[in-house]
Amino acid sequence: MSPADLRPATLADAPAITELLNEIDRIEIGRPETDQHTVEADLKHPRTDLAQDSWLALDGGRPVAYGLLWDDSGGERVDIDHYVLPDHQRCGLRMLVAMEARALARARANGAERAVVHLHLNARPTTDTTLLAERGWSVVRTHHVLRRTLDPVADLPPEAPAGVRVRACATESDRVKVHELYQRSFAQHFDFQPRPYRLWLDDIDAAGLDWSLVWIAGTDDLGDAGFLIARDDREAMGWIRGIGVLGEARGRGLGGFLLRHAFAHFAARGRDTVGLGVDTANATGAPRLYHRNGMTVHFAVDTWEAVLV
Repeated sequence: MSPADLRPATLADAPAITELLNEIDRIEIGRPETDQHTVEADLKHPRTDLAQDSWLALDGGRPVAYGLLWDDSGGERVDIDHYVLPDHQRCGLRMLVAMEARALARARANGAERAVVHLHLNARPTTDTTLLAERGWSVVRTHHVLRRTLDPVADLPPEAPAGVRVRACATESDRVKVHELYQRSFAQHFDFQPRPYRLWLDDIDAAGLDWSLVWIAGTDDLGDAGFLIARDDREAMGWIRGIGVLGEARGRGLGGFLLRHAFAHFAARGRDTVGLGVDTANATGAPRLYHRNGMTVHFAVDTWEAVLV
């Protein structure tokens, strides 16, 4: 490809990028599961400079590869998304080289001596992973996307465990509380990056979030101790964006209760499937909790890492 075929993406490219990502979805998981509004949310993230942090490769006007970089750590950690159609690996490699250079520049601008870059790819990706390995990338973690079929007759609102209560996130102070619970419950998780409140709102695309599908669970003795953030704006399925319980409240059934609470709400809305993502090496027992509640593996995602100096 000529240099003119690789350019920054713009918000106006969102429909074409969505089409590209759904073409990749069909190859990797058998059906399209990318919504345009999620692509737009990424392109509009305030910490992303599209002129320097996005790449779109065109072949005869048709998108064949897409990349996006974001740097929220303020240090050495940088994240990238990288998508390429199977028959355009040379173009994908050229894009990757440009992304690596930009990632290192961003990390050094943060005062770091190196860049530790993460990339999430389907375990059977359209990207030729030998090209990644040849450039020093390696898999450091695997996540599963789980899903569960819903039944409006069987998935009824659960009874709360003794001493447990739940409420919807209805006020600004509730949103601040969810942020606090999110930061505390995920603090020890792999690759967790602390976020101040306003940046966290951008990360979860709060502007497009139905806050009535965000719940806070508490206990009589500990007060607010758990949360669940759900989204009902994905065409493919209802989605649980995040669920967490403070360490001191684990083992009391809050996680399972919140999960079943979300199942019931999605089923009542007419959804037939719900999904979420989980770190397979999660030390809190989350994978076991999800499996006990009927969730099964939809597909696997590998986290690839490169250390650039």
